[in-house]
Amino acid sequence: MADLEAVLADVSYLMAMEKSKCTPAARASKKIVLPDPSVRSVMHKYLEKKNEVNFDKIFHQTLGYLLFKDFCENVSEIPVPQLRFYEEIKTYEKLECQEERMKHARDIYDNFIMKELLARTHDYNPECLQHVQRHIIKNDVPPNLFEPYIEEIYNHLRDEPFKQFLESDKYTRFCQWKNLELNIQLTMNDFSVHRIIGRGGFGEVYGCRKADTGKMYAMKCLDKKRIKMKQGETLALNERIMLSLVSTGQDCPFIVCMTYAFHTPDKLCFILDLMNGGDLHYHLSQHGVFNEAEMKFYAAEVILGLEHMHGRYIVYRDLKPANILLDEHGHVRISDLGLACDFSKKKPHASVGTHGYMAPEVLSKGTAYDSSADWFSFGCMLYKLLKGHSPFRQHKTKDKHEIDRMTLTTLLSNFQNVELPDAFSKELKSLLEGLLQRDVDKRLGCKGRSAEEVKEHAFFAGIDWQQVYLQKYTPPLIPPRGEVNAADAFDIGSFDEEDTKGIKLGDQDQELYKNFPLVISERWQNEVSETVFETINFEADKAEHKRKAKQKKLFDLDEKESDCILHGYIKKLGGPWNSSWQMRYAKLYPNRLELHPDSAKPEMVFMDQVDEVSSELVQVKNEQCIVITRIKDGKIILTNPDEIGLREWLTSLKSAHKLSQELLGSMAKKAGKIYGTDSNNRNAIITRNTNGN
Repeated sequence: MADLEAVLADVSYLMAMEKSKCTPAARASKKIVLPDPSVRSVMHKYLEKKNEVNFDKIFHQTLGYLLFKDFCENVSEIPVPQLRFYEEIKTYEKLECQEERMKHARDIYDNFIMKELLARTHDYNPECLQHVQRHIIKNDVPPNLFEPYIEEIYNHLRDEPFKQFLESDKYTRFCQWKNLELNIQLTMNDFSVHRIIGRGGFGEVYGCRKADTGKMYAMKCLDKKRIKMKQGETLALNERIMLSLVSTGQDCPFIVCMTYAFHTPDKLCFILDLMNGGDLHYHLSQHGVFNEAEMKFYAAEVILGLEHMHGRYIVYRDLKPANILLDEHGHVRISDLGLACDFSKKKPHASVGTHGYMAPEVLSKGTAYDSSADWFSFGCMLYKLLKGHSPFRQHKTKDKHEIDRMTLTTLLSNFQNVELPDAFSKELKSLLEGLLQRDVDKRLGCKGRSAEEVKEHAFFAGIDWQQVYLQKYTPPLIPPRGEVNAADAFDIGSFDEEDTKGIKLGDQDQELYKNFPLVISERWQNEVSETVFETINFEADKAEHKRKAKQKKLFDLDEKESDCILHGYIKKLGGPWNSSWQMRYAKLYPNRLELHPDSAKPEMVFMDQVDEVSSELVQVKNEQCIVITRIKDGKIILTNPDEIGLREWLTSLKSAHKLSQELLGSMAKKAGKIYGTDSNNRNAIITRNTNGN
């Protein structure tokens, strides 16, 4: 029966993998619903405060770029050839060989530069033209040939095209997607969890599928009780910080990065890149040791992963074959940042890692270190791939103290006591000798130029590092398709719940994780753009077209010509005994708030009739709410599931009320001067006069 369950788990997992490769519409089991277009009003205000309503911020976001491109190609009444020019340059930069680049460079020169020059529409800096001409004449076409034109193109796009974009429905759509992103609150219900694929000190790793896009991920679940039992709270929170650092900004194809983090009452969950090709330790046991050429492929990709980490001042501290995972094509990524550490402000000195891979300075208690430790571990890992064991783990000894003693005492300059076969090439011996130096100052990668020193070593002569980054080299080992490439689910096993039976999680424990949830913006946007972006936009366009005429009659959504501060849908507590939430279209003006039902006259709330607007959001009926206290007619309670929008409403209402009170105070002073009214009665007189009018 156990065998049957294991087979079924494998089949379910593999079917999910195949489904994720289908057309976008077939991937998702849960539908993304964009917020109403009226959200543009609050989102524009919010983004303006964050200084994000500018060309550079929007253009360099995946969804912002796609919507701006859509506007330029399909909406703009003025042709925008600069965008096509930009895309051709980006295509050129990714080309692999000199011949392809030469042909494409001439095409760009003829079709964009010379064509505009002859049409006298070429108003780019003449130096850009001269730069390109000089290189093409010499048949010199580096990937960055057209770089001087990029900023020139940006300057064109920043001007009229971007101004018109901000006035268009495409910017409204950007606000809808951005609002959706900023309000993501994930739970287990947002994922279909499949087979267990690994286990660690605090929890398990599962294959899973995101319900609304169909994208496959790995879900690493850490048990909060087990963390508490082992006093691992700092380690768990540190892993989330390290993953966010390596996953933000320029993507690294050689590190298992994180897209989301969230938690449940009993679990911490990391949503990570899924690597379904097994790890190098597993393949070492199946394939046997690797030859130099095969090892060189893995070494090159791992070097770029380490370079990415070290550039962010992160030392990994646990480099070994078991932590190098393969994707379905055979390319590798560094995984599990549980022991990684930021050394930007303070160097670590803890002795952590795996015996046989730890550097001497890591083993020497109290000695501070930085990325130097990773280059030593890198040398140990390469040796393991070639020989099947660590250089300091001779004769299959499992004695950790003996392994550490050899690491600390072996004279690595001449490799005394370390087996270096004659079959190793001269360049390989030199590489290992450089990496396994006990003296940090003499170690390769630690002399001031980090990864560049390793990349320039003779062993890697002939390697095109741009091609490595683009994953253009053929992997030596392609994981078998249709296989899980991991131990059976029952072999991996699960934790004994009896271990944590007496552990209780209180409010103080949960408070530790209040800032744990995270969405990596660029990775979420890439996920959406690769899966359901076009489908959701198409469906939203159809729905909005149907209701646009009706909405335009009820509400002028743009409110461009009025003094409207904010407008959009909001919920008001109403009905018999204030028992239900009623949807209203709200408009905020300097002197009043209008709450429009679908049909009927709006409810008017004048600012001079408001005694107070709650300073913060207040909990009412399990919802975060704005409470407006009127002088006579009781309270108005407003809410929205969109917390970003709700906070914008709160800020704008408080501001409008404050300005109204200041205006009333100013009027009262003037009345006092003219009529000699007692200062204590001024506000009351003004209020009575205003109400009477």
